[in-house]
Amino acid sequence: MRKTRVWALSIPPALAQKAECLARRENRSRSELVREALRQYIASREWEAMQATAAHRARKIGVYDEDMVERMIDDLRQ
Repeated sequence: MRKTRVWALSIPPALAQKAECLARRENRSRSELVREALRQYIASREWEAMQATAAHRARKIGVYDEDMVERMIDDLRQ
């Protein structure tokens, strides 16, 4: 049984050419290049979502900037 899925993608010619050049330069296949790009894109989106959730929770308890966080940490350490 196959452990991967095959996708057909439409990519503008200029982007495809840049990707192919990069894949050759890095000795990767196009598939490896796209997989890595997707991993990084997904990680970036997950990080942004986590930051948004944390910012929302911080605002709910009255924390509005990093200086406030630093002061709270200092207070707790004393």
